[in-house]
Amino acid sequence: MRTGVRLGVDVGTVRIGVARSDRDGILATPVETVARDDRAIDRVSSIATELDCIEIYVGLPVSMAGTHTASTRDAISFAQELARQSGFEVRFIDERLTTVSAHAALRTSGKKASHSRSVVDQVAAVMLLQHALDSERARDAVPGTSVADHS
Repeated sequence: MRTGVRLGVDVGTVRIGVARSDRDGILATPVETVARDDRAIDRVSSIATELDCIEIYVGLPVSMAGTHTASTRDAISFAQELARQSGFEVRFIDERLTTVSAHAALRTSGKKASHSRSVVDQVAAVMLLQHALDSERARDAVPGTSVADHS
């Protein structure tokens, strides 16, 4: 397992959830929810720089059948621009069901959906990043696919 902080990014149309790993790549934790506006890429890039990340994982929202949707195209566009502007290695992680799982986890903990929208985005980012970390540890290989493969 490589050492270094990784960033997990759950791209939504209104908000972007951001999570980080510890330096040893064991545990993902929430960082913040970024508004999806014209400063979003700069903010995510700044977080990655502040944390001295080795790479950024962006959730790739594909349908349950594995096909691309409008959300998939949006995430790819965001990730490509993030890679171009930030200079960080950006990789995609399949994020099927992370938002659904995040909502379920918050419900189980007693949180109301209306009071936890921004937290849901962070929890989804934690889940996708934790999946990447666990995958790297299990396979001893860099997980996901490079943003360059989706040009």
